[in-house]
Amino acid sequence: MDASTESLARQWLRAARHTLILTGAGVSAESGVPTFRDALTGLWARFDPEDLATEAAYREHPGLVWDWYEMRRGMVRAVAPNPAHLAIARWAAAHPGTVTLVTQNVDGLHQQAGSEHVIELHGNLFRNSWLHGCGRCDAHRTDTTHPPSCTACGALLRPAVVWFGEDLPRVALYRAQHAAEIADVCLVVGTSGLVYPAAGLPGQAKAAGAKVIVVNPQPSALDATADAVLQMSAGDCLPRLLAM
Repeated sequence: MDASTESLARQWLRAARHTLILTGAGVSAESGVPTFRDALTGLWARFDPEDLATEAAYREHPGLVWDWYEMRRGMVRAVAPNPAHLAIARWAAAHPGTVTLVTQNVDGLHQQAGSEHVIELHGNLFRNSWLHGCGRCDAHRTDTTHPPSCTACGALLRPAVVWFGEDLPRVALYRAQHAAEIADVCLVVGTSGLVYPAAGLPGQAKAAGAKVIVVNPQPSALDATADAVLQMSAGDCLPRLLAM
């Protein structure tokens, strides 16, 4: 890391009245969480993500898709937050009310590290929702089908993640965009900058006057937007960048 760039980025962060932190798959990968495509191994190697992560796929092969997500849940349960997750949590705790953490990850590792009020743009792997339920569905009253379904209307439980072709959660996206509009600094960590609308948040923040800091070991699509680019892994960079 260039010392002068690191020093400048740290000055911006310490002076910020509000900071937006956006994290992507690279942060979780450092904990050993496989990326979306890397999870297609073994029995799942013959599938594309689009075969397993759409409503149409779930309706056609509910047991298959449910099992894939159960496998992914098991993989995530075996890992722990890394120094990047912990550094973000410490920074937010030390600056109450001034940090908004937005993540594209669905693994819950930020919460495990101690971060609160995390905005999950793509949902959460460990939560379920109903596939077009009747409004009276109760997760405690499901039958023994595979996957479970509502005893009242037969609706299937589904992973509460955003599938291909689905919109992001409206409230989460609104909160993230509002944070971008009021941020003095937007710290972007571990994302390629290719998945929208999340990838549009740094540009929105910059247009509103924020400084944009990108932390990623490889070049990203957001580098041209950034005021500072720190080409390091999140686990190496953030404990230093967010040191008290």
